Amino acid sequence: MVAVLAMVILLAAAAPGQNESTYGGGGGGGWRRPMVPAMFIFGDSLIDNGNNNNLPTFARANYFPYGIDFVGGPTGRFSNGYTIVDEIAKLLGLPLIPPSTAPVMGPLRGLNYASAASGILDITGRNFIGRIPFNQQIRNFENTLDQITGNLGAATVAPVVARCIFFVGMGSNDYLNNYLMPNYPTRFQYTSRQFADLLVQRYTQQLTRLYNLGARKFVIPGIGIMGCIPNMLARSSDGRCLEEVNQLGRDFNANVRTMIDNLNTNLPGSRFTYINIARLFQDILANPMAYVEFGFTT
Repeated sequence: MVAVLAMVILLAAAAPGQNESTYGGGGGGGWRRPMVPAMFIFGDSLIDNGNNNNLPTFARANYFPYGIDFVGGPTGRFSNGYTIVDEIAKLLGLPLIPPSTAPVMGPLRGLNYASAASGILDITGRNFIGRIPFNQQIRNFENTLDQITGNLGAATVAPVVARCIFFVGMGSNDYLNNYLMPNYPTRFQYTSRQFADLLVQRYTQQLTRLYNLGARKFVIPGIGIMGCIPNMLARSSDGRCLEEVNQLGRDFNANVRTMIDNLNTNLPGSRFTYINIARLFQDILANPMAYVEFGFTT
């Protein structure tokens, strides 16, 4: 995990910000100069920090035991404390990025548009009723951009947006809450390979939309080892990871890596950086003692 965060910081440091002010780094670590003007976040429950709180949805985490280690208690994060984007923001010298549905107080250092149960496909997660699919998250960012541009002018805003970090983590729910769900027809319409191709085709279009809105620096994590999550272990006859589900993730991640290579080649001035989440988790499982200092126990 530390290696991932360091990589993101190096990505940000490649384009030092013009903002010379200093402010709190989001929950500790002292005062530092921001390495980027802002970070904009898109994704699902892994990084949702409260956007689902007021939706009519079963995908909500604004109650205990969520947030038991977070100052102030539950916030809507699907975790006990910080998420990966919280850690990245802190290390970049940014404050914790607020949810897009919350009022912004003070200078805008980014917004988090992520929504639990959301996916690349609009139909993903409908079992949970309310959620904000990735397409709508992009539209929400476009609305934010229109407001900022209306106040400051495109000539001022565009070069700043080009230096911001865009963290986009999508894909898991398109399997867990779509392809693998018995009440969805998707698995009967597509082979696993065809579905991975469909997802990344749509993903490419969506990321290109963000690029056309001015984004240039992207951090794109792959999906984790889905066959080893508790829900899948409970479905296993022997309590072991479901290899066929892990294979779905490998197919998707392989496509994402190819997509990133193509986007870096075809979109002038862009920089897409891939985070191999599956390998990170495999290393944690294989070498748990190496992560004791980060709170992992066996």
